[in-house]
Amino acid sequence: MNTLRAKLAVLLTVVIIAVVCILTSILVYLFDPPNEQDAISPLVDQIEFLTQVRQIAPKLVVVQEAAAGGEVEANLTAWIRDALMARGAPRDVIVSRKNDLPLLSIPVDQGWIVAQIPDLPPAGGIFHLLLIWLALTTLGMMAVALFFANRMVKPLVLLERAIETVGPDAVLPELAVTGPAEVRVAAKALNSLSSRLKGAMESRMRLVAAAGHDLRTPITRMRLRAEFVEDEEDREMWLKDIDELDRIADSAILLVREESGKSAPAPIRLDILISDLVDELRTLSYDVTLTNSAAGTALANRTGLSRAFRNLIINASTHGKRARVAVQSTPKEIVVVIDDDGPGIPVDLIGQVFEPFFRVDRARMKQFDGAGLGLTIAKEIVQRAGGSIKIENGSLRGLIQTVRLPACSRI
Repeated sequence: MNTLRAKLAVLLTVVIIAVVCILTSILVYLFDPPNEQDAISPLVDQIEFLTQVRQIAPKLVVVQEAAAGGEVEANLTAWIRDALMARGAPRDVIVSRKNDLPLLSIPVDQGWIVAQIPDLPPAGGIFHLLLIWLALTTLGMMAVALFFANRMVKPLVLLERAIETVGPDAVLPELAVTGPAEVRVAAKALNSLSSRLKGAMESRMRLVAAAGHDLRTPITRMRLRAEFVEDEEDREMWLKDIDELDRIADSAILLVREESGKSAPAPIRLDILISDLVDELRTLSYDVTLTNSAAGTALANRTGLSRAFRNLIINASTHGKRARVAVQSTPKEIVVVIDDDGPGIPVDLIGQVFEPFFRVDRARMKQFDGAGLGLTIAKEIVQRAGGSIKIENGSLRGLIQTVRLPACSRI
């Protein structure tokens, strides 16, 4: 009911039904059809009159041996018999229809008096027919309203589907400028917005890449000068800060490469990739355990996906003391769950974990190496592969990192 299609259909139906009801009411008022009593009373009077004439002057009334043939109108017959019963003159009259003419057969002593009568309103009166008429009109108008509502919102549905195809780079696809004037204006505006957005993102990528590249030269000079610092403690502090600057520059350049990368995806056995990563990180003294490894194939860039999971697992084993990795597989998707035993993240900050250079506690920056771009890069890689990452606090402790990737049947 919240969709534009449903609202248009309801609006059209209500308007048309309202117009039909008003016009029908006006016609009923102008023609003033008789009610049940007004329609049946003259006919009952006619039956009583004919039976009396038959008794007083038999030659004036033609009597047939049998009742009029044709299809018996059971409802009208019962209706007239009830009216005669109410008058105190019960008689088993028969109303039939022959050659599309309503005929009344009145039983008398020597046979039947047959007379043609006008069509009577149905039992229940004219309003019974009006209710049926309005019900049929409502159903018909609903079908027509739904048809035209679909036609009216079809261009908007095309725009909605086009917007839903926005890729991981957040750039809108080119929309066809067709349809009504309003839709064409909207399509042109979206195409213009997409072009400006694409230009702004490319400019940002070039700026970040240039800044990361240009930092290399002063960082190298600073490293050389730091080597000549006489005080060993000061020299170590300088070199540590320079190493951090170097990591930030490398991470920024890597982020730009991931966001602008166009590497063709290929089928990857995700369970094998994760198993190899766990073995590699364990040799580097990271506390990582593979708790489950269900076979599954994903379609992605192997180098990028390996980098993403390496960042996530290292993040768990470094900040969460130890990491446990489980690979689950269904026919439609592959789920990788990474949980740890760390302190977790405050609820008011957990929505910022994928922001560049995010730190839960700025005071802990010196305790762990890294530029604060690991999760940002991992999210970019996973989204480019058509997947998603969700990070939440565990029920008792630590973080739970859940990666979902669409399953691929090709191997």
